[in-house]
Amino acid sequence: MSQKTLNVIALLTLLAMGGITAYALLGPRPLPPRIPTHFDLAGRVNGWGGRWTLCLAPGMATAIYALMSLTSRFPQAFNYPARATPATRPRMQAISLDMIAWLKAELACLFFWIQYATIRSAWEGVNGLSPWFVPCVLVVVFGTIAWHFVALIKASRAASWTDPRN
Repeated sequence: MSQKTLNVIALLTLLAMGGITAYALLGPRPLPPRIPTHFDLAGRVNGWGGRWTLCLAPGMATAIYALMSLTSRFPQAFNYPARATPATRPRMQAISLDMIAWLKAELACLFFWIQYATIRSAWEGVNGLSPWFVPCVLVVVFGTIAWHFVALIKASRAASWTDPRN
């Protein structure tokens, strides 16, 4: 998937999260005065707050998206898990930018999942997040990072075998 496609997915997810938040806060079906604000590792509600705390998740997701977007504008400042040479740097930068695009989309989707579970818990009284949430987060986020780190190391080694200066 291209970086542009991933950015569009992330932006649409952030907009959808803002939409469900606005609907939950301003729509025809009122939220109870106290809503879930935190879940334990098993997905059970263990923190409560006011309705307007729903604005925190979209705000945090948008801030993370913005910081990651800002970071991706400076690939020359990246640190890599393998030695970067002038010959390998362009490929390693491309892999790193791809990783950032994937992480932005994944994190936007994960924040959406949390927001949806929070609203659903508040409206229906169901108890929180799926127990699959934490394993999914760990596998998806760290899997993406590991996949790209392996690609970075391979890109570094592939160029060093063909470049007699290394």
